[in-house]
Amino acid sequence: MVGQRFRYSQWDGSQKGFELDAFDVMGELTDDLLYHGDPMAALRRLMQEGFEDRNGEQIQGLREILEKLRQERQERLDNHSLGGVYDEISEALDDIVDKERQGLTDREALADMQLGDPDASKADQRSAELAKETTANKQMELGMLPDDLAGKVRSLQNYEFESNEAQQAFEELVDQLRQELVNQQFSQMAGAMENMSPEDMARMKDMMAELNKMLEQKANGEEPDFEKFMEDYGDFFPNNPETLDELLEQMAQQMAAMQALMNSMSPEQRQQLMDLSGQLLEDMDLNFEANRLSQNLQGMFPDAGWQQSYDFNGFDPLGMADASQMLQELGQLDQLEQFLQSPSSPSALAEVDMEQVRNLLGEESAQSLERVSELAKMMEEQGLIQNKEGRLELTPRGLRRLGQQALGDLFKKLANESVGRHETSHTGIGHERNYDTKPYEFGDPFNLHIERTVRNAIRRTGGGTPIQLTPDDFEIERTEKQVRSSTVLMLDLSLSMPMRDNFLPAKKVAMALYSLITTQFPNDYLGIVSFSEVAKELKPADLPEVSWDFVYGTNMHHAFKLSQQMLARETGTKQIIMITDGEPTAHLLPDGTPFFSYPPARETVEKTMAEVMRCTKAGITINTFMLDPDAGLRGFVERITELNRGRAFFTSPQNLGDYVLVDFMEHKKKLLRG
Repeated sequence: MVGQRFRYSQWDGSQKGFELDAFDVMGELTDDLLYHGDPMAALRRLMQEGFEDRNGEQIQGLREILEKLRQERQERLDNHSLGGVYDEISEALDDIVDKERQGLTDREALADMQLGDPDASKADQRSAELAKETTANKQMELGMLPDDLAGKVRSLQNYEFESNEAQQAFEELVDQLRQELVNQQFSQMAGAMENMSPEDMARMKDMMAELNKMLEQKANGEEPDFEKFMEDYGDFFPNNPETLDELLEQMAQQMAAMQALMNSMSPEQRQQLMDLSGQLLEDMDLNFEANRLSQNLQGMFPDAGWQQSYDFNGFDPLGMADASQMLQELGQLDQLEQFLQSPSSPSALAEVDMEQVRNLLGEESAQSLERVSELAKMMEEQGLIQNKEGRLELTPRGLRRLGQQALGDLFKKLANESVGRHETSHTGIGHERNYDTKPYEFGDPFNLHIERTVRNAIRRTGGGTPIQLTPDDFEIERTEKQVRSSTVLMLDLSLSMPMRDNFLPAKKVAMALYSLITTQFPNDYLGIVSFSEVAKELKPADLPEVSWDFVYGTNMHHAFKLSQQMLARETGTKQIIMITDGEPTAHLLPDGTPFFSYPPARETVEKTMAEVMRCTKAGITINTFMLDPDAGLRGFVERITELNRGRAFFTSPQNLGDYVLVDFMEHKKKLLRG
C-alpha cells in the first residue's frame, strides 16, 4: 500500500480508550436540547463538533474528520505523479532492447572471428556473412521501434529475438502488464489472478461475458442465476459477495477508479495507456468484454465517480500497480467524504466501513466514528430518549436528567463563585430526607441510618462477629422541616429574548428550577407560564421543545391573570418568579383578543398593574428578574415592587441562574426558619 501505514497491537491495559456513557452525552447536549428541544438536532450538532470524554480524550467530530480526510487526499496529490506508469514500462522495454542489442553485438563479434579465421570453411564464412547481415538488419529494426509504448510492444511481439534472455524478459513483461491492466479494473480479484496462465485469462473473459449477460438480464427485468455464477466463477472473488448487487457495486468502484486514472492523465498519456491495453488484451477479447462491462456498470451506477479526475503535482512517480492502488484510495476518500457531509443521524454512521476508515485515516478517527455512531443507541438504551414514529423524543427520565444537568451546571457556577447553595441548617421531625447524617442525641427522632451505625460499631470494635451496638454507635438521618410553597415561573418568550441572547439562559433556569423543586422539595408546586403576545400554561414535559414566539408583544397582563388562577388551586406560601427583558406591550381585550402597542399604551400598563394588585391581595409575592433592562422596564418593575413588596433583580444572561436559584433557596430558608 502506498501512503500512510498503521500498526496494531494487542490491548495490554496501557493504551487509552474512549470512556463515554449516555449521561456524558446528555451533559454535552444540555444547551442544545434546551435551545431547540430536538434530540436529533442536538445529536447532529454533537456529531459535527465532537467532544471530550470523561478522561479528557477528544472524540473527533465530523468536521475534524473531514478536514483530516481532505488533508490525506491533498498529501497524496502533492507527493506523487503519474509519470511512473510510463517510465516503469519504458525503462523495462529499454532494458529488453539493450539486452537484445548486446546479444546482436555478441553474435556480430562471433561472425567477425569466423570471417577472420583462415582455416574456416567457405560454408562457415558464408554463415558468418549472413549473421552479420542479419544482425545489421535487426539493429536497424530496433532503431526504428516506435516511440509510443503500445507501438513498441506491438513491434517487439512481431520481432524475432536473438537473445534468449531478452525474449524471456519481454514475455514476462507482457504477462505482467496484461495482469496489471486487468488488476487495475478488477483489483478485488487480484489475489485470485496472481500468476495467471493464458488459459486462466481466457476463463476470466468467459466470466466477464457471463457477468455482462446477467447485467442485461437484470436490465430486462429477469432474475439472473447468481448462485450458479458463483459456483462457476466464485474463485475470482475472494471477498465472497453475497448478492449480485454487492458484487456489481464493488466492481463499479474499481472500474471507476481505473477511469479516474485515465481521466487524471494527459491526453497523450491516456492514449498510450488505452492503446497499450488494447494491444495486450485484444487478442483474448478481454478488452471487448471489459469495455462492455464498464458501459453496463456506468449505466447502473452513474454516481460512482466515472468522471472524477485528480491533479497530481508531486515528484514521486507511481508505477502502474501503485497508481491503481492510489486511485482506489482517492476514490474511497471521495466516497467517504460525500457520505460524511450529510449523514441523516449519528446511527447512520454505522453504515461506514470502519476498517476502510482505519486504513485511510487511522485508528483514532475510526474509533471516534464508532463512538459517535452509538450516541443515539446509548441514550435509547438508558431510557433518556425514545423513537416515536421516526422522531426522537425525550422520555420522562430524559426530561428529569436534563433538568438535573441544568441545575448542576448552575450550582457548579455558584460553587466556583463561592456563592453557595444557602441550604438551611435547621432540622425537623418531618419525613423529607436530605441524605445527611449526625450522631444521635437524646430527643432526636430515631431515624436510624443502618449502614453508618454498623460501620461505627465495626470501627470501634475492630471487626468480628457478632457486631455489638452501643448508643454511641447510633447515627441518624437528618430531615428537612416541611414547609410547602407554591411557585409559578413566568417566562418571557417574546421575540426580543432570542434577539438579545436571553432565551437560552432563561430556559435553562426554568429547567433547573423544575429539577430543584421536584427532587429536593417534592411537596412544593411549580407552575410555568410563558408569555409573549398571549400567555400559556406549560407542562414541565413541554419545556425542552418550547421556543420563542415569532410575534411582537409582552403580555404580562394575561400572564399574571393565568398565574393567579393556577396558584388559587394551591396551598402554602405563594410566589411568582418573572423573567423578562421588556416592559409590558400587550394586554387582553374583553373579547379575549390581544392588543399590542409599542411604546406601551397607558391602558396596557394600567391593566397589568391591576393584575399585580390582585396578586398582592391574594398574598402572592412577585419577584422579578430583569435581563438587560432599559429605563422603561426599570421604572415599571420598580412600581411592581413598591406595590407588591416583592423584590427586583437587575441581571444579565450570565448571572440570571445565580440570582434565581439563590433567591429561591433563600426564600425556602426563611420559610424553614419559620
